[in-house]
Amino acid sequence: MTVHKLSRAEARRVAVRAQLLAVRAASGLSDVVRRLTLVQNDPATAVAPSADLVLWARLGSSYRPGQLRDALDEQVLLELDGMVRPPEDLALYRAEMAEWPGRPPLREWQEDLREWVDANNGCRLDILHRLRADGPLTARELPDTCEIPWRSSGWTDNRNVTKLLGFLVQRGEVAAAGRRGPHRLWDLAERVYPDDVVPYGEAQRRRDERRLSALGIARAKAPKSPSEPDDVGAAGEPAVVEGVKGHWRVDARHLDQGFTGRVALLSPLDRLVFDRRRLRELFEYDYQLEMFKPAAKRRWGYWAMPILDGDRLVGKLDAASDRKAGVFRVHAIHQDVPFTPALTDAVQREVAELASWLGLDLALPA
Repeated sequence: MTVHKLSRAEARRVAVRAQLLAVRAASGLSDVVRRLTLVQNDPATAVAPSADLVLWARLGSSYRPGQLRDALDEQVLLELDGMVRPPEDLALYRAEMAEWPGRPPLREWQEDLREWVDANNGCRLDILHRLRADGPLTARELPDTCEIPWRSSGWTDNRNVTKLLGFLVQRGEVAAAGRRGPHRLWDLAERVYPDDVVPYGEAQRRRDERRLSALGIARAKAPKSPSEPDDVGAAGEPAVVEGVKGHWRVDARHLDQGFTGRVALLSPLDRLVFDRRRLRELFEYDYQLEMFKPAAKRRWGYWAMPILDGDRLVGKLDAASDRKAGVFRVHAIHQDVPFTPALTDAVQREVAELASWLGLDLALPA
């Protein structure tokens, strides 16, 4: 098989094109999520919910906040472990769920999880019975009859129902089923997920292929990620990138296509920037999400949004939504490279469009 030899610019354009950021998407919400394979549904709302920012960056102002929530409530889209996915992709996870907490040999921490769930099987059955009778329900409405409380070194101490629900989701017994107000609803997975189940090995292969189609280019192997993996196994075709050590896999469908590019403001959790190692290697972009740092130690801001210009990441937007005052406050626009007058105008237009989409007045720094 041919090994594709790519420049960094070519690799970046593959990644940007695959993530639907080269031009605004002309399709609707469901199709965009299907092509991205997932959108992280994080609760942080410094500017807007991250998932809404991801979708606005692709769809523009034709996407309205609330559309995603409606799609989840109506189960047009589904949520698994904090990731919004197209319903048909859930078939690729059911076999893995059936083998929770993993295929033997199990690690010590996996054994500990299984033992804790087994020790609280009575509470598990009580939750499933209550959901079958009255679901969907919020976690607050479910019984805590755990015999052994959950213990951790942090904030999850004694949050028995929350932790048990998470494991029941991983086991394929319970599923997220929309929201009631600010609270997530839970129901039996059999009422939410499609019936299809893809065998374990085939599912892993297809998940790798789906992941590569959304990323465009990725490592065959990468350190384990706490959420969606960053690697793609044997999917796609081999590639090397000029100036970057190691071997890559590329979705050849994204090669040899025209590239226009545009300016876009990205959520810090956007898939284009989420794999920080790939971000450094391909985009040569220095970035960290600083919301958990003390204010005095932040370089770019609490929720600094990466600024994309074509196939380059060129700066960060430090801004926040002040809903009470009805204002979108721009604290700073950090330039990683000097902005040309044309780029400055394009970034300012995008910031103004974001404020308008949020329904807020724009407040620029003095």
